[in-house]
Amino acid sequence: MSLTLSRGPLSGRPAEANYRIEGPAHRLLFEDFPRRVRASYGGETVFDTRRGKLLHETGLLPQLYIPRQDVRFHLLEATDHTTHCPFKGDARYWSVRVGGRTAENAVWAYPEPTEAASWLRDYVAAYWGAMDAWFDEDEEVSGHLRDPYHRIDVRETSRHMRVLVGGEAVAETHQPKVLSETGLPNRYYVPPADVRRDLLEPSATQTICPYKGVASYRTLRLGEQRIEDAAWLYPEPLEDAFKIRDHLCFDLGKGVTIEIDGARE
Repeated sequence: MSLTLSRGPLSGRPAEANYRIEGPAHRLLFEDFPRRVRASYGGETVFDTRRGKLLHETGLLPQLYIPRQDVRFHLLEATDHTTHCPFKGDARYWSVRVGGRTAENAVWAYPEPTEAASWLRDYVAAYWGAMDAWFDEDEEVSGHLRDPYHRIDVRETSRHMRVLVGGEAVAETHQPKVLSETGLPNRYYVPPADVRRDLLEPSATQTICPYKGVASYRTLRLGEQRIEDAAWLYPEPLEDAFKIRDHLCFDLGKGVTIEIDGARE
């Protein structure tokens, strides 16, 4: 994310710098992905590559492209579907068919890419959610591949943190964890002992972060006020985020106010 989103050098509004990147406002960067990647559908391996490439494109998450030689084309069926990208050209599509299952228009390629993106000619890509599973080496990964330019840092802090709803404190701590994630604002995670757990109810909502893991959500009920999915936690976080295990983070966009050392976030 750090290259193409937020204030990254390939984003639409890069950070201040003492240099200028000459080129179009919409930028493409095509570089090697350093590990083996596989994708499966219906019990069959559709891609297996040690030569994958990540396409970093302004405003978008990186997209894996696979050399045609590493694609099992006998599992694919060409379709009439096409799309046009002004930066890459006209894309043609394939469906993946295994047994009685079909993933419609799940795979695409640019057989005649624009001159500026000519290096895409011999590569194909696939929608992440269309496959049953993806593997980075032998580890199954969810959400999308981890961007080599994206990282997470979790630090201990003694800042005084309060979480308020309508002026009433629902959490207060002097030992939050501060999570810094590339291109995103800091998030503060509260130890469970410092949260009024009696105000929280389980939610069925779950989200997946490739860098932190699977998040479970909590709904907050304060008197007559009910705030759906006001907080989340990672019961089994990935290794880089292990320090925030079972800590709660509150959503500022849902009527929640957070104070750090007396200043509103």
